[in-house]
Amino acid sequence: MLRRSLKRAQRLNSTARSPERIADTGSDLIWTQCHPCHQGFNQTLPIFNPKTSSTYKKIPCSALRCSSFPETSCSRSRKNCLYSGAYGDGSFTKGELSTDTITLASSPGGENTVSIPNVVLGCGFKNGIKFEGGESGIIGLGGGKVSFVRQLGSGKFSYCLVPFTEKSNSSSKLSFGANAVVSGRGVGSTPIPRKQIDTFYYATLLGISVGNQKLEMYDASSNSTQEGNIIVDSGTTMTILPGDFYAKLKSAMQSRIKLKQIEDPTGVLDLCFHTRDKVRIPDITVHFKGADLKWKQENIFVRLSDVALCLAAQPARDVAIFGNLAQTNFLVGYDLEKRTLSFKPTDCTKH
Repeated sequence: MLRRSLKRAQRLNSTARSPERIADTGSDLIWTQCHPCHQGFNQTLPIFNPKTSSTYKKIPCSALRCSSFPETSCSRSRKNCLYSGAYGDGSFTKGELSTDTITLASSPGGENTVSIPNVVLGCGFKNGIKFEGGESGIIGLGGGKVSFVRQLGSGKFSYCLVPFTEKSNSSSKLSFGANAVVSGRGVGSTPIPRKQIDTFYYATLLGISVGNQKLEMYDASSNSTQEGNIIVDSGTTMTILPGDFYAKLKSAMQSRIKLKQIEDPTGVLDLCFHTRDKVRIPDITVHFKGADLKWKQENIFVRLSDVALCLAAQPARDVAIFGNLAQTNFLVGYDLEKRTLSFKPTDCTKH
């Protein structure tokens, strides 16, 4: 999994420098890499040392907050609450659960800040994960009770992802509360069905139109559409579709794009074309229940070499995922109270 730079500048109480973390709607835990670091990754800023924070507090093993997180255990002394978090690509983080004051910048590089005390977070001492941009951890924005958006109590957040190849100084934006309302012309909203796992944000995908051909998610003989058949996840790069539906999409692209097909140089994706230029693609519309999204090239293709332009989708082994490339240049809003997910076409470099 390549984690996109949907970042939010955060500051723990001990430092005036702001470690950036990846904002991930597919997980709940907020965590940062900490000293002593027994296994870790390279990050741009110094690793956080909890001993330097006057507001850092370890969560006792007996505390209700310890049991609120699903993968917890007690330390050998039976005093402190330990956590273990895993991600779909096999990466992981382990450490102790704690509380601390987190300071948010109102905008990247902005001087205005707001401090939030007693935020439950993980201090990761053993981290088997890779970040591309020197980030220090993850902000979990899932629907579970320990996620950052739940701890804020706002019930609303939104983000706007700049294109993957954006070379300017533009950065993806993340907003909470009243600033996160998505409204105006062009907004489409789809329900977030309730499922057994609170963390994930599910949506109902009906199909995808390629040109004048509509690819149905389910055959006409099917009696009903499965509600909540795809997870919308900002932490997964590619879009992952059920195998039979992916095969339809791949076939539709092959029949409409008359370029030489080549192997993916990374060995990951299934359909690549030989070209150094942008490809003229057919009109592509994603049909959710109640919302239609018109895709551009950056939503469905990714360049993996100078000559390889690849379909940014894969067949699913288990669950279907609407990845972050698919969400590029959309203002995406989550309303946890109304249980709605909204999309608005937006130039995120100017948002």
